[in-house]
Amino acid sequence: MTLVVLVRHAHSTANAAGILSGRIDDIHLSTQGKKQAKKLATRLGDLEVKSVRISPMIRCAETIEPWATSNGSKVVIDQGINEMDYGTWSGRTLKTLSKEPLWKTIQEKPSKVTFPKGESMRAMQTRAMKSVTESAAKRGKGHVVIVSHGDVIKAIIASCLGMALDDFQRIVIDPASISIVDLSNARPRLLVMNNSSHSINEILASKHSKRLLVGGGEGLKKVNGRK
Repeated sequence: MTLVVLVRHAHSTANAAGILSGRIDDIHLSTQGKKQAKKLATRLGDLEVKSVRISPMIRCAETIEPWATSNGSKVVIDQGINEMDYGTWSGRTLKTLSKEPLWKTIQEKPSKVTFPKGESMRAMQTRAMKSVTESAAKRGKGHVVIVSHGDVIKAIIASCLGMALDDFQRIVIDPASISIVDLSNARPRLLVMNNSSHSINEILASKHSKRLLVGGGEGLKKVNGRK
């Protein structure tokens, strides 16, 4: 079974400032984000991987660096999972952008959106899914780790669930969160979404992650008094 572990980059200086960073590449992790990256390294632990692929944005490299350094994993930059090209919207505050006429369309009909001098939401989803499916299909023992961005991961999950792109804003993906999809069956399965507390070992130990179930399954077991 090959799992795709989707990791959103940790909290960045742009997140702290309420700025849509887009493909501005000098955006680094905030102090909070650096702490999240260290915690992420512990959560990923000794996960066996055949591929670690990251967006070209420096904030993604900084997110995975503590873990990749600790276990010697080779990190490959993948343009297919790059941040959405927000065009002229990049670098502007979300407060200002929320007043733009296009904002409502982004929230309600993202499939119709192409950013000024940028990319369409649909094109972003297409390239991201191509990268994910090709990475998962490659031969090798272990799983695939993808380090990308909120909208990109939301679009991937929506596609895996067969959701319309217009519904992807219903998905929430927090900084440094882990989501996991299983692409080994005829239809993708979403095993975990937006998890910011459990380790990979805890998640994979769940019976729910190991087979197709009738009924809800028992879910993640309590670890150290938490669930």
